[in-house]
Amino acid sequence: MLVKVFANLRQICGGVTVEVKPDGNRVIDVLEKMVDMFPDLHAEIFTSEKTLLPFVHVYVNGRNIIHLDDLETIVKDEDQFALFPPVAGG
Repeated sequence: MLVKVFANLRQICGGVTVEVKPDGNRVIDVLEKMVDMFPDLHAEIFTSEKTLLPFVHVYVNGRNIIHLDDLETIVKDEDQFALFPPVAGG
């Protein structure tokens, strides 16, 4: 699955997109595999309870997972998966 990352996550992941081969078919499986690949990512996206930090957003096919099944949302290899860190600005 191709995951598009934004802002400071691009530095951690080494580019705009990351090829991820998750061990399952849920959003949490994709994110856990990404953390396996890039350990510094954990502190940027997860709380200690392994929930998403506030203002971290995951979109699957243009829909925020909070409007789907959150981290349990089922994904397919051909889905568009985007990961956004908290971003401040004004």
